[in-house]
Amino acid sequence: MCPAINNSGTKRGYIVPIGGAEEKLNNPEILDRFVDLCGGPDARIGIIPTASELEDTGRNYEKLFRKIGVKHAKVLSFFSREDCQRGSDVDYIEKCDGVFMTGGNQLRLSTTLGGTKAAKLIRRRNAMGMHVAGTSAGAAFMPEHMIAGGSEGSTPRPDMVTMAPGLGLTNAFIIDQHFRERDRLGRLLTALAYNPFAVGIGLDEDTAAFIRPGDQLEVVGSGGITLIDPTELSYSSMDRARRGEPVSLIGVRLHILVSGGRFDIETRVAHAAE
Repeated sequence: MCPAINNSGTKRGYIVPIGGAEEKLNNPEILDRFVDLCGGPDARIGIIPTASELEDTGRNYEKLFRKIGVKHAKVLSFFSREDCQRGSDVDYIEKCDGVFMTGGNQLRLSTTLGGTKAAKLIRRRNAMGMHVAGTSAGAAFMPEHMIAGGSEGSTPRPDMVTMAPGLGLTNAFIIDQHFRERDRLGRLLTALAYNPFAVGIGLDEDTAAFIRPGDQLEVVGSGGITLIDPTELSYSSMDRARRGEPVSLIGVRLHILVSGGRFDIETRVAHAAE
């Protein structure tokens, strides 16, 4: 699922994956930045709580956005594939300046939204300038290739990750979340060994990548982002490794960026915070 085509001449909207557990009360820097990007208090933000099994997740984020100052924050009740095909919540995406996907289980997102009118609208509207953010599972669901699950550890192994189709807002990145806290380096490396054309983004908690498509990524938040670039990968043993065996990868480049750090998408050059 590639990003939607933009023939209008307008700039694509930002993609904002968040590593989960973002600060919501004392200094909600990431959410404040997203709201400003969407237009401030007058922005229309649609909240998609599909990934969560908790009934109050959507309403809690609706209250949070209103507390930040957003006048128009609305929960979009996409809990079945039928919900995602028709109705006022689907139509609301046409009016949104931003869409926010909550955490939970990314497979609930992919199996509920995947291929529906709502998913196609989000992709088309993002291509036309609407911004899309997602935390935890919502972040993992954003790219074309989604990490659906896997095991912890630092050394890649063939059976360490399960992949599934994602929303398709970008095919330049594969995204993982709760990265440092849950020791997910190995599974992101495994995902990249299967898909060495993409750059891996490992998001720590309370940390976001503000991605301006085709241009630049900027880090915001209290943690770090691990960027893994396989452009110069010269050797991989993935094709001969058996289940449970370690995989050798030679030539992979790794960057750690903290708040203010940037990464150029076209040149794949990283810059420390100024």
